[in-house]
Amino acid sequence: MSHDDVFNEKSVKGGETVELKVVDGNLAKAMRLMKRKLQQEGLFREMKKRRYYEKPSAKRKRKQKESLQRERKRQRKLDRFD
Repeated sequence: MSHDDVFNEKSVKGGETVELKVVDGNLAKAMRLMKRKLQQEGLFREMKKRRYYEKPSAKRKRKQKESLQRERKRQRKLDRFD
């Protein structure tokens, strides 16, 4: 059974819906596949981020901080090879 056999994405006015097909009564496997797909698409991260309103200034500061952390991490990786 392939990934495409389980999921059927439909475009609906105002957003996307996902139809989950349970094959051979294997609900646990279908739920695992659905959870993995939602994680890959970043839905859980997005839901967590949107739980509370974030002011534009706070958003800007957070993005700068994340950028700085990524840069420091990249620099540490490069320093290991020197």
